[in-house]
Amino acid sequence: MKLKSFLLALLTSQLLSMSAVAMTIEDAQHFSVRTGFGANHQQLTVLSSISHEQAVRNVLNQTRQHPVSAAPDWIERLPPLPRERRKMTQQQRQELRYWIRDKSKNLKAWWYQEMIKTDSPLTERMTLFWHNHFTSSVRKVRWPALMYRQNLLLRKHALGNFRTLLKAIAKDPAMLLYLDNARNFKRRNNENFARELLELFTLGEGFYTEQDIREAARAFTGWTINRHTTKFQMKFLKHDEGVKKFLGKQGNFYGEEIIDIILDQPQLAIFITEKLWREFISPVPDKKEVIRLANIFRKNNYEIKPLMEALLSSKAFRRQENRGVLVKSPVELLIGTIRILKIKIKKPLHLVRAGRMMGQDIFNPPNVKGWPGGVAWIDANSLLIRQQILKKITRRIIKSKRGQQEILPQQIMYLEKVLLPLKPDTPVQSRKTGKVLAEILMNPIYQLK
Repeated sequence: MKLKSFLLALLTSQLLSMSAVAMTIEDAQHFSVRTGFGANHQQLTVLSSISHEQAVRNVLNQTRQHPVSAAPDWIERLPPLPRERRKMTQQQRQELRYWIRDKSKNLKAWWYQEMIKTDSPLTERMTLFWHNHFTSSVRKVRWPALMYRQNLLLRKHALGNFRTLLKAIAKDPAMLLYLDNARNFKRRNNENFARELLELFTLGEGFYTEQDIREAARAFTGWTINRHTTKFQMKFLKHDEGVKKFLGKQGNFYGEEIIDIILDQPQLAIFITEKLWREFISPVPDKKEVIRLANIFRKNNYEIKPLMEALLSSKAFRRQENRGVLVKSPVELLIGTIRILKIKIKKPLHLVRAGRMMGQDIFNPPNVKGWPGGVAWIDANSLLIRQQILKKITRRIIKSKRGQQEILPQQIMYLEKVLLPLKPDTPVQSRKTGKVLAEILMNPIYQLK
C-alpha cells in the first residue's frame, strides 16, 4: 500500500509539474491577443514565465466592473421633452443636432481611450463582445448619455452573471428606444424587442415560433422610459393583463417571467457558448465541446467567469491549428497596435475616424445583428485601408531615434513572435527597427489572431 501510495503521489506530482509548464513566447502572444489586444515585450516576458493555467486565473481575477477613464462632463444632461422640442426654433433644432453629433463622437473617443488605458483588456474585449451582442445604436437612440450608461452596464456585467445582464439590458433605456419597446403598449403591440430577444440575444432561429414572439411582446407591454428622468418605467395601465402562451408555458406573464422561461431553455447556454467560441477560439465550434462548456454555464447558474475559465483552459483554445484563424476587428487592430508599440495618441477622434473607415463605428453597429465579424472584416478595399492606417502609425516610429537603430536577425525573429500569430509568409528585408516593424505590420498575417 505504501509503495502504491508513493507511486501515485509521484505520478500526481509529475502530472502537476507538466501542467504547470511555463508558456513559450508564441503561447503568450496567442493568449494575450485572444484575451485582450496583444501584449508588449515586458508583458509577454511576464506571461511566458507562468503556466497557461495561471495566466487564465490571473486574467479573470484582474477584471473590473468600472472604467478607469473619467466620465464625460455632459452625461448628466437630459434630453428636451417632446413639448420642449415642439417649441424649438429651426436654429435651436439645428444646434441640438450638432450637439448630439459632437457628443456622439466624444463618446466614441472616450471608449477608445478606455481601451488604451485599461489594466484589464479582457474586460474591454468582453464589453465590446456584449456591445455587438446586445446591439444599440446612438444613431437611433439619439442621446449619447443613454449609450454611455448602456456601456457602463455591459462592462459591469461583462464577466458577471448572464441572467442579471439579460434582465438589466431588457430594461436599459437605450435598448428600449433602439428596439422600440418604449412604444409597446396593449392593443398597440410592437414585436421588435421580443423578436430580437429570442432570435439574437438568447436562443437563435428555430427554437421558438411566431406565436411565441407575439405572446412575448404582449408580456413586455408597458415597459417604457420616464421622459423626465430617462430611466426605466413600468406603466401598468399600458400592460396587457391577458393570459399568454409562451414556449409551452401559460399565464399572465410579465417581461421578467418571459426572461425566466427563456433562461430555463438548455438552448440558451449552447447559443451563448457557441458565440463565445467564435470570438475566442475558432470560426467553427466543436459541437461536443460546446455542449460540455454549455453544461458548465448552466450548472453555474449562468455565471460568465466559470464558462470563460473553462473556455480559455480548453485544449481547443491552446491547439496550434486554432492560431491565426480569426481576423482582428478594426478596434482590435488599432488598440492592439497602440498598446503593443506604446504609441501615444494625442487625438483619440482620429481613432474614431480610422475605425469607421475600416468598417467598425463603435456605438453604431450596422443593424440589430451587429458586425458579422470574421472574414467579413476583410476585402480588397478594407485591407488597403487597414494597411494605409498602419503605415501612418508606424511612420512616426520609423522617423524616431528608436526607429533608426540597427537590429539583429534574432531580434527580428523575436519581433515576429511578439507581433504575429504565425510565421510570416515573406522574410523581413530591413535591418532598422522602424522599417522592420513596418514590414511585420504590413504582413497580411498581422491581420489575424
